[in-house]
Amino acid sequence: MTPPKQPPPNHDRGLEYDLATLHRRRFLGLFTAAGLAAVAGCASDDSTMTSTPSSSPTSTTPSASSSTPSTTTDASTDVDEIPQETGGPYPGDGSNGPNVLTQSGIVRSDITKSFGSASGVATGVPLTVELTIVDANQDEALEGAAVYLWHCDAQGRYSLYSDGVTNENYLRGVQAADGSGKVTFKTIFPAAYMGRWPHIHFEVYASAAEATKAGQITRTSQLALPKDVCSTVYATDGYDGSAQNLSQTSLENDNVFGDDDGVHQLATVAGDVSGGYVATLTVGV
Repeated sequence: MTPPKQPPPNHDRGLEYDLATLHRRRFLGLFTAAGLAAVAGCASDDSTMTSTPSSSPTSTTPSASSSTPSTTTDASTDVDEIPQETGGPYPGDGSNGPNVLTQSGIVRSDITKSFGSASGVATGVPLTVELTIVDANQDEALEGAAVYLWHCDAQGRYSLYSDGVTNENYLRGVQAADGSGKVTFKTIFPAAYMGRWPHIHFEVYASAAEATKAGQITRTSQLALPKDVCSTVYATDGYDGSAQNLSQTSLENDNVFGDDDGVHQLATVAGDVSGGYVATLTVGV
């Protein structure tokens, strides 16, 4: 089968930016370890440049139902702030071309279908994403906070940007948090494309009103998906090339998650291919 369309090399801000931001984050980490005052972390850039792993990822035997431990907790426990990350080159929030946030219909839970004048449907293994938004200083759920979530489809394409789906806006949506700080999105499992660990982008806003006017962003970050589940999903039809791309990277060498192995961003995932998966993560802001 024809390999999936991959995002262009160095598709964010270039290799020099990647290296500079990564070195800066590690530099800040050394100062923190030395007991100096805490320094705000810098965002690492999202890149599809092919990277050579320093060592081969540890192989995991796929299973029909999988659950991977993570730092997911409820709002009653101590929650760390999730790292600030790049929104990548395909945010659709007006910062790099199209702005889907101000379009009628963007507030929705089911993001598998395009809305408005578009009619495309993203197909793939079903995935429900549940994020709990928490004030990391107060360890309290942030009722009413809004999340804008987006990711690539099973072929590694981003709606609004990638060839063949520039007129689609699927796999993008906004939800306001309920009384427990939770937002839920019905979507599909994203592909693994060259140079990146499988991930989902999101932005946190103070409210749905702030999000839908593309206003002030409280936090931009990314959710990482566990390897065993990815391996199982990528063995199914429709994810051509993802298994190979997954084998060529790891959390440790990913240019977003690699500085701390995604400790605050690795979701807990349970379920199976036939019934779909549920990914949960607590997001401290």
